[in-house]
Amino acid sequence: MILIEKALSQYGIVERPGEADNNPEILKYFEAMGEVWVKTDETAWCSAFVNWVAISLNREHSGKLNARSWLSVGEEIADPQVGDIVVFWRKSPHDWRGHVGFFIRRDKNVIWVLGGNQSNMVQISPYPAGRLLGYRRI
Repeated sequence: MILIEKALSQYGIVERPGEADNNPEILKYFEAMGEVWVKTDETAWCSAFVNWVAISLNREHSGKLNARSWLSVGEEIADPQVGDIVVFWRKSPHDWRGHVGFFIRRDKNVIWVLGGNQSNMVQISPYPAGRLLGYRRI
């Protein structure tokens, strides 16, 4: 199974509102990484999702919860294919925060990404191309 197929198998997984009810499907992403201290689906989980996909397929992974950790995984590429890793900055290009997911396609000013924690669910969403930090192939 290729990365994008595994990621798509989770399409529609969504956080459950409130602190008392957490989606076990999201918590399994953290568990696969050994992050058993995470008990809530409210914890930022985009990197956990990408790690889960990679770990499930015995691929190289970051093993970290911060999205920018993916900038040092795999091979840096300039011309991504569907399923490659894409990393964005969030607050500023120099801040530690970011977002990571799987490349779907690029339009003129938008990069379409399949990822976790995109509006609190696994889905395909557009991100501004100006926020791109890099593409990686694992």
